[in-house]
Amino acid sequence: MAEFGDNKSAVGSPVAGWKAASGGAGVSLETHRGVPVSNGNCGVSDTVKRVQNESSCESSTWESAGSDPASKPIPRRSSLIKDGSRAGRDRKKTVSFSSSLSEKKISSAADCIHSMVEGIELKKIRTNSRVYQRYYLLDAGLQALCWEPSKKESDKARISLASIREVRTGRNTETFRTSGVYEQISEDCAFSIIYGEMYESLDLVANSAEVANIWVTGLRYLMQYGKHALDMLSSSQDSLRLGWLEQLFSSAADSDGQEDVEEGIRLQLAVRLIQSVNPGVGARKVEHRFKELQRVRERMCGLTLDNEPGVKDHVESKRATGRNEPVTRQQFIEVFHDFCTRPEIYFLLVQFSSNKEFLDTKDLMRFLEAEQGMTQVSEETSLKLIQSHEPSEEGQQEGYLSLDGFTSYLTSAECHLFDKEHDTVCQDMCQPLSHYYISSSHNTYLIEDQFRGPSDISGYIRVLKMGCRCVEVDVWDGPDGEPVVCTGHTLSPPLALRCVLEAIGRFAFVASQYPLIICLENHCSLPQQKVMWQHLMRILGEKLYRDPPHEGESYLPSPHALRHRILLKGKKLWPDGEDGEVSEEDEGAEMCQRMKAGNSGVAAPGGNEKDAVQKNPSFTAVTQSNPQHLVPKRFQLLKELSDLVTLCRSVRFIDFPTSTKSQNPWELCSFHESLAVRLAGESPGDFVNHNKHFLSRVYPNPMRIDSSNMNPQDLWKYGCQIVSMNFQTAGLMMDLHIAWFRQNGNCGYVLRPAIMRQEVSYFSADTRDTVPGVSPQLLHVKVISGQHLPKPRGAGAKGDVVDPYVYVEIHGIPADCAERRTRTVTQNGDNPVFDESFEFQINLPELAMVRFVVLDDDFIGDEFIGQYTIPLECLQPGYRHIPLQSLTGEELAHSKLFVHVALTNRRGGGKPHKRGMSVRKARKGRDYTALRDLGVRAVDEVFKMAAPPLREATDLRENMQNSVAVFRELCGVSAVANLMQCVLALGSRVSGPDGAPLLLFNLLDHYPTLEPQGPLPDVLRRVVSTYAMMVQASRAAIELSDGIHDRILQIQTMAMEFHEKLQSLAAKEGLRGRKVSRALESFSWNITILKGQADLLKHAKAEVQENMKQVHDAALTGNLTKEGVGVRRVRSQTRRSQED
Repeated sequence: MAEFGDNKSAVGSPVAGWKAASGGAGVSLETHRGVPVSNGNCGVSDTVKRVQNESSCESSTWESAGSDPASKPIPRRSSLIKDGSRAGRDRKKTVSFSSSLSEKKISSAADCIHSMVEGIELKKIRTNSRVYQRYYLLDAGLQALCWEPSKKESDKARISLASIREVRTGRNTETFRTSGVYEQISEDCAFSIIYGEMYESLDLVANSAEVANIWVTGLRYLMQYGKHALDMLSSSQDSLRLGWLEQLFSSAADSDGQEDVEEGIRLQLAVRLIQSVNPGVGARKVEHRFKELQRVRERMCGLTLDNEPGVKDHVESKRATGRNEPVTRQQFIEVFHDFCTRPEIYFLLVQFSSNKEFLDTKDLMRFLEAEQGMTQVSEETSLKLIQSHEPSEEGQQEGYLSLDGFTSYLTSAECHLFDKEHDTVCQDMCQPLSHYYISSSHNTYLIEDQFRGPSDISGYIRVLKMGCRCVEVDVWDGPDGEPVVCTGHTLSPPLALRCVLEAIGRFAFVASQYPLIICLENHCSLPQQKVMWQHLMRILGEKLYRDPPHEGESYLPSPHALRHRILLKGKKLWPDGEDGEVSEEDEGAEMCQRMKAGNSGVAAPGGNEKDAVQKNPSFTAVTQSNPQHLVPKRFQLLKELSDLVTLCRSVRFIDFPTSTKSQNPWELCSFHESLAVRLAGESPGDFVNHNKHFLSRVYPNPMRIDSSNMNPQDLWKYGCQIVSMNFQTAGLMMDLHIAWFRQNGNCGYVLRPAIMRQEVSYFSADTRDTVPGVSPQLLHVKVISGQHLPKPRGAGAKGDVVDPYVYVEIHGIPADCAERRTRTVTQNGDNPVFDESFEFQINLPELAMVRFVVLDDDFIGDEFIGQYTIPLECLQPGYRHIPLQSLTGEELAHSKLFVHVALTNRRGGGKPHKRGMSVRKARKGRDYTALRDLGVRAVDEVFKMAAPPLREATDLRENMQNSVAVFRELCGVSAVANLMQCVLALGSRVSGPDGAPLLLFNLLDHYPTLEPQGPLPDVLRRVVSTYAMMVQASRAAIELSDGIHDRILQIQTMAMEFHEKLQSLAAKEGLRGRKVSRALESFSWNITILKGQADLLKHAKAEVQENMKQVHDAALTGNLTKEGVGVRRVRSQTRRSQED
């Protein structure tokens, strides 16, 4: 048996002459903290490495096929801190042997076929989990695929191209799925050739995704055009692009006053033309490439004419004037191909173009529907898009989208990863105020650190323009009887309160119409409080909300009801009282106390306060003390000022039972960061329940003197609405905060997950498992490539060269937090190709965010290049470009990542237009959700009634989803594919010998049926029977789901009748102390399960309806219908159309 790393021959591979066939991927072997990292585990032999001078994706896991794929996992690493570095990482420099991208890029099928004629080593996967390394190539006549060495005779080690029925991408055959090395094979490097009357498969793994794409593209062209493929391609190859480029060149020559186009155009004009199509490329780089071509031409002329009289002097003269030498048409076209061709987009184009070099309106319509998740797409829609993006006049007239037009579309705003629906307010804004996360700023007036940093009005203006809805104003007595805004006990300069209020009044509702909360920390004497009140009334006036709260109300008003109103948060006197004493709020007092403790130590000259404080023993004692135990001062509060505080009265937190018993909805507790984290650890469920009715504000630890930020998600997951952030400090935490509030039009309010708002629900924020009643989602991310990645700011060691790699991070509840990284592509920031796929399970999608981080691989510390953070709910499916942002949040010019995203659900749920089909496979045993016993007989009897309908609901859902998964596998598509993609893929392999389809869909029934049109091979008979099983399971889900759904909700209603009297019932049963608490928790768990299972069943019904519509539309798109007349397209209304 041939092992993965065996040398096949001492003779060099002919692939060396065709760098484009294998060099484009920039593959690497690397280590991460000293541990080998698998990059798809698809490699080539040492011979090919030596000949091609490039590496494979090979890793040590290949050396023992069938070993535990979980061994040697990629270790986790710390998140980015605000400086963008990963300091302190204990790992060696990533070793990368990959070459840069080929000078000649793949941009046509002819390129692919030439590469295949040269040949390359591929790995062959067998059913017995054995892996054979073979050298594969096309014969000279383009009639057969051959491989060597082989034990077979030479005439048997070949497959006739005429016998090939399908070329399938990914690990989507039975051989791959049952192989012991399945987990070690990259989805992007694998492909299969289905051939012969028995539909046999040749399953291969390439050394890179680009090589796999080359072979898949070339084979598909040869299947369609046979041995004359090259002749056909040479006569029509890229005519749209070439015609457009020649026209572009001629127009430039005319505008430059050139009488003879053949003489060429000026160098600077040629550079500008290239940059007009690819604005991210540097002028110096393009100019250098033109001059390089000119020098090559000069050398060729010198070699040819060197012996002729007078030629040497002529060449020297030309060199002297080389800077002004014009650019010829051929040179311009060649350089344009170099800088404006993206092979990864070319391979995507030919995947949908029916083996043409362009997309027609039907091809584009199929791409938009099947991949981009759009509906209500017609050929007119496709034509409109083509006319918007196709640069050539011929393409616009004929309705063809060339490679350049397709690139323009994919890089446009229409293909942004962020769903533009979320650019405006899209959530229900009529829920109580406590049901929303609220964007909040800490010490808004500070623009640097907390102790010595300057104060400025711009702090308020900036955060209000960013949509912040809660700002902080600390007011102290100032000179000349005028109150000032500053942090007491520090060296930060003060601001006049009047100026602060004028800025707030002017910018309060510039970015959002929803209520603004001013956290007023009052430290003034009565005379200056009077002045403060006068300023508030004069400047803010009618904007201030002064209506007293309604007694007996259980919740606060909604953001919608409070539009354009300003709420004051602060201390308040008891009703009917005059000026009186209240406890003082002084969040800066603790920092002052700690600073004094730190200053009692001896700080080194030039050292900072934070270092001195942290090294002092007395600091440690203060730090570990409970901040709530600091005895607050008392001060006199002006009644008029007290009356301005209505819906946000500050009260001191004691404990959760006390709050449940005595706190009013309009009373708000502020939590020190350390206290909030401690409460969350000790009583996570109580914290979540507390925040269903009351607002909670959390402010940073006072020892964050450098204005660093806490992770807001650590407190959002417990329901804390107001997590105050230091907006002036960039980094991971602010990236999360800013991205989170973009999902609702950046209005400063985001509706919390439903499970955190429901009156009776069970949710544990620290869970590392699925959330009861919530459907887990599977997020599939393929990082394809990057464009124009700049050198990290401040880095100078490697000139302009970067070695980029990408981290994909998931932020959310602990069960969802994960991260994966791509390999490093060395010395390529212009267009590094990664081609790596990752999968993440998301258990609470409503609280999850995805972050893409691009880093420069360096010996000492990997440096930050760019990032993009996005809530999961804002993702658009399909092929998308991501605009990268700098450390401070500005968009990096022309810097992007190209990715493919799919979000599939295991049990339904989420946004229908973004959720695909189930990817859950059949299991030997089925898990049924269990309800808990409370120990209260009457209640337990009711919950026992729910067991049968819950089992029936689970069976309905999983039978349907498992049948879809089996049908998907037989269609030969990946787990990411929806049913439209399944049917379209099926259409390519159901043709009989005469070209007529062997299978057609009958669309007259509500459930489309798949009918044979003659004798079928075994594989297609299995497809028919599996499809029939899927339809049967789908029909059962549609017909039975409503009845089961109603039974579950009826039982939930019966159980809720015990809610108010549950404690008294538990006491009658003899339950005491913790047993009562457990009974209450179990009751919430059961209610959550019942509601969640009912919702999942409803979503499963919607999923079936979507499935049938997709089958219907795909059958029409793929011309697989029996009826030519009287059949109309059924467009799903659950997804947004482009025209909307």
